[in-house]
Amino acid sequence: LQCNASVDLIGTCWPRSPAGQLVVRPCPAFFYGVRYNTTNNGYRECLANGSWAARVNYSECQEILNEEKKSKVHYHVAVIINYLGHCISLVALLVAFVLFLRLRSIRCLRNIIHWNLISAFILRNATWFVVQLTMSPEVHQSNVGWCRLVTAAYNYFHVTNFFWMFGEGCYLHTAIVLTYSTDRLRKWMFICIGWGVPFPIIVAWAIGKLYYDNEKCWFGKRPGVYTDYIYQGPMILVLLEGCESHSGAAAPPGHHLHAVLRQSRGG
Repeated sequence: LQCNASVDLIGTCWPRSPAGQLVVRPCPAFFYGVRYNTTNNGYRECLANGSWAARVNYSECQEILNEEKKSKVHYHVAVIINYLGHCISLVALLVAFVLFLRLRSIRCLRNIIHWNLISAFILRNATWFVVQLTMSPEVHQSNVGWCRLVTAAYNYFHVTNFFWMFGEGCYLHTAIVLTYSTDRLRKWMFICIGWGVPFPIIVAWAIGKLYYDNEKCWFGKRPGVYTDYIYQGPMILVLLEGCESHSGAAAPPGHHLHAVLRQSRGG
């Protein structure tokens, strides 16, 4: 017995073959507008009764992606990784936040600063999810008021991350340089640094956006318009302040706090 030559629905020609044989044919080069890798194979069994198996195994046939499809695949992979990273980060931050909330015995100034830094990270991650889940291309084009507020909130919490890290650096440097002076530090100083200073920065940025770049929910920027540097500049300065303090090229973080402490001790 043998199976007669046959053409399947995809267009692959299966030659006459002895019964009981597994026949191998190259993958189709082109099908329904999609190119496939012909170095791989499809498989079809010639049954013992001399008829072809109804099912053809094309599992090895892989689509050849063009550059556009490759870019889409890479984009979707990047989006998944981005969401996964933010989810893991947010869960870990929430666990840390609850621990600081429940353990009242560790509420010294140092840990209060840690707690506020964690809160800033949580709020930044939360607003990131709001941005991703609500701002469709249609919303971007409409430039409605609420989407601009969401962008402003996201950027505000982004800036607070840097200023609370700066506050951490101020406290640690004070603890190292002026060992017995940390008792003179007050919570309100760090609240002003972490939550207070970023607020007028974002207000100034929002005014600049409103008058010079009022489109697409205030995301992105037009060529020649540099309003985003109103909030990005202070973040860069905070980072440079920390870098210069390590190299000894400038006053260390918290040197203004040191001056306050020295004055409180009478010079």
